[in-house]
Amino acid sequence: MHVIIAGAGVAGLASAIALRRCGHSVTIYERSSLNHEFGAAINVPPNVARFLIGWGLDVVKAQFVPSESMYIFSPSQRDKVLAYSDFRHNIKTHRAHLYYAHRVDLHENLKRMATAPDGPGTPVVIKTKSEVVLYDPETPSMTLKDGTVITGDLLIGADGIHSVSVATILGHPNNPRPAQHSNCCYRFLIPRALVEDDPETSFFTKELVGLQGLRIWPDVARNRRLVYYPCRNSQVLNFTIMCRNDELGSGREDWDAPATKDEVFKALEGFDPGLLAVVGKCQEFKRWPLQYRAPIPTWHKGNMAIVGDAAHPMLPHQGQGGAQGLEDGLSLGLCMLGATKSQVPERLAIYQKIRHNRASAIQILSNYGFDQKPPEEVMDYMEGEALPSNAEETLKFNYRTDAVQRIVDHMRVYDPTFQIPDGFFPYSDLASRQPVV
Repeated sequence: MHVIIAGAGVAGLASAIALRRCGHSVTIYERSSLNHEFGAAINVPPNVARFLIGWGLDVVKAQFVPSESMYIFSPSQRDKVLAYSDFRHNIKTHRAHLYYAHRVDLHENLKRMATAPDGPGTPVVIKTKSEVVLYDPETPSMTLKDGTVITGDLLIGADGIHSVSVATILGHPNNPRPAQHSNCCYRFLIPRALVEDDPETSFFTKELVGLQGLRIWPDVARNRRLVYYPCRNSQVLNFTIMCRNDELGSGREDWDAPATKDEVFKALEGFDPGLLAVVGKCQEFKRWPLQYRAPIPTWHKGNMAIVGDAAHPMLPHQGQGGAQGLEDGLSLGLCMLGATKSQVPERLAIYQKIRHNRASAIQILSNYGFDQKPPEEVMDYMEGEALPSNAEETLKFNYRTDAVQRIVDHMRVYDPTFQIPDGFFPYSDLASRQPVV
């Protein structure tokens, strides 16, 4: 089959890689030029690191940083430990590390695996400066801004949080509503050398020795927190502030909206002076208004499906937004193994069975921090599992699901002879491995 995809983000590229390795030809239409860096850091948790490494992603060359721990500190006393979790067991418990990456590094590696001339399947073609404005799920086809109509056998909407494709599936836009807790997120990166070379801030990198991983300074009373983790071989320090700021209004969800240093410092008023000195090293702040979208009932219609933020936009509290888009791509690709155009609708129904409940549960959980109790509505999607009551249980739920085995189980109900194709995971035994227990 020929598959057409709108959007070359993480979910679109993951879909393209999986479909390529299942024998399909794929063309991606991307509205941007893909010639500039964007985004900040991103979590690459064990639930996706396992199959990304199996696909051939080299975490060392990609400069991913394995997380060893999570520390929660007092915001007014930066070195006062309130809680600690050891993540070094992830490799044993979940068969992969939690990694931290620069989003650009992850994106470039996915793009390479999709388009490289070597490897299984036909290289994916990416057409840039090609904005999709209209979808026809039955033909299926999509219309570009210049009026060009593109047809294929399967259409995938991977057009992100401001998705047009989701309205085609639902018959109406997936409008947001205000987040229940933090409604504002500031994101910024600081080169490690800037902090290390200043006597006033060098304490921060010295304290990182033996503590590589996630740090959180929560002010629960005022509903705000400062979060840190490294990326790019720990040479770039990634920070996020999540807070409540009702003066900002709802605003458009834009990761790249600029913010001033004054408003960032106002959000951190009362935090430890040393932490404020570190934050002051940043030269460019971005503001992201946080708005919540509840799970939608269906992700497919006719010969069209949606993936990633188009299907399940997530707030950043669980660090699973990108990961769930990657799971979408893996699942959708394998669901189409050996498929003909006439089989697309029934295969898309299997894709929904595999992914909808899991992603919807995490979508709800992502509206809450690890120190906040999630609502009972998440139980509608937990498939018999208990409601997570603490950070450890939530992380276990997020990480332990074996995405590959889940696909195999569902596909073998449809076709008892289903097997992962040769070459799909050239760098691991994922094709034959038993499920996580």
